[in-house]
Amino acid sequence: MSRIGKKPIILPEGVSCELKDGIVAVKGPKGELSVALPPKVKLEKNGQEITFTVPVPENSRQASFWGLARTLVANAAEGVQNGYSKQLDINGVGYKIALQGPDLNLSVGFSHPVEFKAPQGITLAVEGNVITVSGIDKQLVGETAAQIRAIKPVEPYKGKGIKYVGEYVRRKAGKVVKGSTG
Repeated sequence: MSRIGKKPIILPEGVSCELKDGIVAVKGPKGELSVALPPKVKLEKNGQEITFTVPVPENSRQASFWGLARTLVANAAEGVQNGYSKQLDINGVGYKIALQGPDLNLSVGFSHPVEFKAPQGITLAVEGNVITVSGIDKQLVGETAAQIRAIKPVEPYKGKGIKYVGEYVRRKAGKVVKGSTG
């Protein structure tokens, strides 16, 4: 039995959901997303409430797909209503970020500036040394933020690089030079 799969989804006002050929289309004020249902998962809609079922809830494989389907549709409903965003912080002497149209231009200690092209459906914003990645697809927002962070991950000695806002980077002590004895 899936504890997550048993919970119903209450669609917010202004969000609609349609099932067609195993694909759930969720429409809202910010846009439209579609989610493919895993095999053997059934969707039932009563007004603004959506429930999911599987033929054999005791089967662990079906139970995992049951919870997955519920979570994917719930994330799509939340995304078309409110959207998702992640913030990245850039630290380092001489490190700069700038927007050039929809793309990001990063100067992060390499011999050349790095250009990052924003995927379709993602909006990038720069304020000071903080990059905000936003969009309606939770997976795409997280993946884009991870790709930007992977350009220059934070190194543990000086703390230079790109990290998520609120991320704790454990710092290491540098080499200790022993004094000369004479």
